[in-house]
Formats: sequence, C-alpha cells, structure tokens
Amino acid sequence: MTTAPVVGEKLTALAQEITITPTVPPGAPQLVNLVNYLSWIVMLAGIASLIYAGGKFGWERFHGGAIESPKIILGALVGGIIATSAGAIMNAVVTGGA
Repeated sequence: MTTAPVVGEKLTALAQEITITPTVPPGAPQLVNLVNYLSWIVMLAGIASLIYAGGKFGWERFHGGAIESPKIILGALVGGIIATSAGAIMNAVVTGGA
C-alpha cells in the first residue's frame, strides 16, 4: 500500500466543511447590559476629563505657570477615540471584516 492514497483520504476527510450553528451563551443579556453600563461610565469619564482640562486651561491662562491642560485634553480625546472605536474593531475582528 502506497502512502499517497492514504494521505489523499486523510486530506479529504480533513477538508470537509464543518457547519457551526451559533447559540447565545447563558447570561448574555446581563453581559451586554454590563458592557453598556461600562460604556456609559467611560463616556462620562471622558466628558468629565474634558471639563476638568478646560477649567484647568482657564486657570493656567489666568494665573500663569506651566501649561499642562493640552496634554489632558489630548489624552481624553485619544482615549475617547479608542473607547468608541473598540466596538467597531471587535465587530470587524469577530465577523472577519465582512
């Protein structure tokens, strides 16, 4: 018996299409609810950071001294961009970009 037919049979068996039927895991609605709450907390933290940085920027301009508030504003904006695009990035990863 040669190895070529045996390898061909094994490859044919491995190349068969596997059908997957996705099901919702237990506790999925509670997990989605938790993620929604965390999303709101992240947005509120970003807004609070921008308000704080705006107030600090005004304080620094009025009293002089080192200007650190643009760094806070930039950090809040970059964090907001990452936080809001995380859902779209994960959706593209999970669905394969389709």
